[in-house]
Amino acid sequence: MNAPSAPLVAVRDVADARVLTLLRPEAKNALSAELVTALRQELAAAAAAPQLRGLVLTGAGVDFCAGADLKALQQLATQSFDDNRADSRHLAALFAALHRHPLPIVAAVQGHALAGGAGLACVCDRVVAADDAKFGFTEARIGFVAAIVARFLVDRAGPRAARDLLLTARIVDAREALALGLADELAPTAEVEARALAWLASLRRCSRSSLALTKELLAELPGRPLDGALDWAADLNARTRATDDCREGVASILEKRKPRWWPTAP
Repeated sequence: MNAPSAPLVAVRDVADARVLTLLRPEAKNALSAELVTALRQELAAAAAAPQLRGLVLTGAGVDFCAGADLKALQQLATQSFDDNRADSRHLAALFAALHRHPLPIVAAVQGHALAGGAGLACVCDRVVAADDAKFGFTEARIGFVAAIVARFLVDRAGPRAARDLLLTARIVDAREALALGLADELAPTAEVEARALAWLASLRRCSRSSLALTKELLAELPGRPLDGALDWAADLNARTRATDDCREGVASILEKRKPRWWPTAP
């Protein structure tokens, strides 16, 4: 009988938040196909857990994530275009799952967040970075291209910063990352996860369905022509009014009480 494989993502609940930790510290949490699969599975499980308010994504060991698994990339380079496209689409599906996830997600970044690892941080709703964290889109240094993560870098830092970071492939420290918009908050390494959890705790005043629909709004609205954007937004508005949370929220104001959508809401 084969021994069970070691888990690639650690799952830990802290009150009504869930911490997902990449568990390949010996490889700087590089994104192997197996790790991508495991993370996609945990994201789906979290989306289906009604008690959760949000997620923290972090890495085991000293680094957040070093990007693609280079040994796997070397092997894939000898395979067919179809094999490489399937692998790339598998990774793209992970970024789509993060981008469209109904729960707010905070990246707690320590050490290096490079290439696809920097992309993982960019796709999250908030990035709390350690004071000594390093960010870089270093694909061009190995003859590769940041094709999948570029969309999320542009969303987070804008086209001008994205052009600089992608073409120079330079690594920036935490303070420059904050200035560029790659990080939203800096903290001592020992406090990064706690700060991420604290931000999620601040969302307790908001309902889960409102947070999920707002994330859908932020994911789907940009780039739509005005008339199409307003039509789509009106439909979302109508959907929101039919939710239990919206009914409860309106009733709580009229009845001068706190809404009852989080058991631990202040």
